[in-house]
Amino acid sequence: MLRPGSKDGTAFGFRFDQKRSELSERADDVNSLLPPSRQAPSRSGDTLPVASYRHQILYLVEHHPTLILLGETGSGKTTQVPQYLLEAGWAARGYMIACTQPRRAAAASVAARVAEELGSTLGNDVGYSVRFDSCETKGATRLKYLTDGVLIREMMEDPLLTKYSVIMVDEAHERSLATDMLLGLLKKVQGRRPDLRLVISSATLQAEVLSSFFMPNAQKNGQANIHKGSVGPHVQPGCLGLPSNQNPAILSIEGRTYPVEIHYLTEPTSDYLQAAVTTVVDIHKADLPGDVLVFLTGQEECVGAVKLLDIEAEKLSRSSGYGLKMLPLPLYAGLPVQEQRMALAPAPRGHRKVTLSTNIAETSLTLEGVVYVVDCCFVKQRCYNPLLGLESLLIAPTSKASATQRAGRAGRVRPGMCFRLTTREAFEREQPVVTVPEMQRSDLTAMVLQLKALGIDNIMRFEWLAPPPAETMVRALENLHALGVLDDDAKLTKQVGLPLAELPLEPQLGRILLASSSCGEEAVTVAALKCVPHLWTASRGAHKAQDEARFKFAAAEGDLITSLNVWRAWLERGKDPKWCYRHFLNHSSLLKASEIQQQLVGYMKRIGLPLTSCSGDMDVVRKAIVQGMFVNAACFDRVDYNPLSSDSDPGINVYRLVRPLPLGHHGVRLRIHNSSVLFRSRPPCVVFASVQQTDDGWFEMQGVTAVLPEWLTEVAPHMYGRK
Repeated sequence: MLRPGSKDGTAFGFRFDQKRSELSERADDVNSLLPPSRQAPSRSGDTLPVASYRHQILYLVEHHPTLILLGETGSGKTTQVPQYLLEAGWAARGYMIACTQPRRAAAASVAARVAEELGSTLGNDVGYSVRFDSCETKGATRLKYLTDGVLIREMMEDPLLTKYSVIMVDEAHERSLATDMLLGLLKKVQGRRPDLRLVISSATLQAEVLSSFFMPNAQKNGQANIHKGSVGPHVQPGCLGLPSNQNPAILSIEGRTYPVEIHYLTEPTSDYLQAAVTTVVDIHKADLPGDVLVFLTGQEECVGAVKLLDIEAEKLSRSSGYGLKMLPLPLYAGLPVQEQRMALAPAPRGHRKVTLSTNIAETSLTLEGVVYVVDCCFVKQRCYNPLLGLESLLIAPTSKASATQRAGRAGRVRPGMCFRLTTREAFEREQPVVTVPEMQRSDLTAMVLQLKALGIDNIMRFEWLAPPPAETMVRALENLHALGVLDDDAKLTKQVGLPLAELPLEPQLGRILLASSSCGEEAVTVAALKCVPHLWTASRGAHKAQDEARFKFAAAEGDLITSLNVWRAWLERGKDPKWCYRHFLNHSSLLKASEIQQQLVGYMKRIGLPLTSCSGDMDVVRKAIVQGMFVNAACFDRVDYNPLSSDSDPGINVYRLVRPLPLGHHGVRLRIHNSSVLFRSRPPCVVFASVQQTDDGWFEMQGVTAVLPEWLTEVAPHMYGRK
């Protein structure tokens, strides 16, 4: 395999050194032509394309209940439109303006940017609220950025969202599960609150579909008002009066983008992570100005690529002739806010920032100075099979619409280049046109619980922008009934359903807390640790050392009990980050888990659950885990051997689901993931938190806990019988 920087530079059909003079000349020409406002975005946003539409936006918000705002990448809609509404008085008389984001990182970073533009301290006039993290001041915050899921949870206490005058749903084209659910709920709220204004912004969403969805039922055959220019005399907004036109309005705003050259590999690659690192090194060796943005599929890949680039940066720093130093930084949803801000901040003087990001940087976040984009052309997606009841994470090709969004990040400040790590023929043949909405490929158990908690009993008649499969809805109801959340009439039960709806956790984790009367302290810690991604750091090239570190904490009871051992050792060492580094532990994740644990303790006290300790009796903890995860129970079935392997091959331990499967399904092949402490053991019965499907059809169990089979019949006799 070629090492980074060792290839001949023709992977994309040209050599960087041959292209150097042309790129350098073009960069000089662009720099000389660009006014200062184009070289660095104005803090006030006056130079952004959305600024020339301020009058139209305010007029349409005043006269229409719903405004569909189509703004290309870089138009400034996320940061400027809420400010226009704030300045126009929509947050007067105690009201607030909400702007939702599909991702937590975007909500926090955009709020910080807007607070800076307004000259305010984050948490005063402008704040944010995401799950397990909030920065706002009651009575003072007038503009709040929050995730779709947090706004849905606010509806449980205030179903009509009476404290908000305008709600802006941003990046609606991503069609996340929470976004689609929120749009359906907001349509119901508008029926009871005709004074509420909605602004739905997107980069690529089909405006006509959304307009038809929000069209009043009596006017479904009507047409939305589409505006591209003047909209008539100005009317002072902010009066919270009833709109004069009940139909949705559509306004399109051009973006501020420059041409982006798209390059494809001339030959396919078998390792896109290695190819991405090699491409970044080649770009850096060209020694031209501009930062690099690399799109990868997950946190482990981002961290692993940063480590590889750190090695290359150290080598290049010892070479002469390079004007910039390479600064690799990761960016993903689980990254602490402080580190996210480092990745989003401009590169220090004399450095080229290389941001290794998941699709979090595809639309919502703004990274100044990016001129080169390296796109692996893959994304990690959830995929749910309602017949098997298994949801897995699959690495799938990105859609062409997403690839266009990614390439557009290179054209924000000057002409850029996008390097797609696939051939042109494969891109045209294998990439789907658009991404399937998450609503149609996800487990809906948590969503159905939220709808029930909001008083929506007939969920089959709920209005969806993209209706989910009926089988998925039925499976969600079955899961909730099995957990004791719903009674025989599909109503929330008082003992389990109502308190579970108050917990900001997935139903399985929440059910563990409700069953922890004798081990509440340990259950809260387990739940907190499950809420943070990647307790262990990526260790590309150091697998043996990482396995040895894990073995120090390994518990025969499984992964969740092992995480408790890690937690106790971390506390005993005074939360020392150096100790974490030596043991391949993610110090940031542990700190975040500590914050989440404290919040969950508050929820436990509110609903009257005891916080007792199990005093070392791990069977009590495991029984509580079974209460929440008994649906995901598997028993050892057999050992599969490769006939071509040697006699010393231990084979693969094959597990089967314990719960009954639909007719025609003869089971699925389950095995324990190699990241589990139980990977080399063979417990007779386990429960698992999640599964990941491999290319060869295996379902690999993660978050595995060894249990006794008789515990299944004790906690779930309605699902499991004795044999």
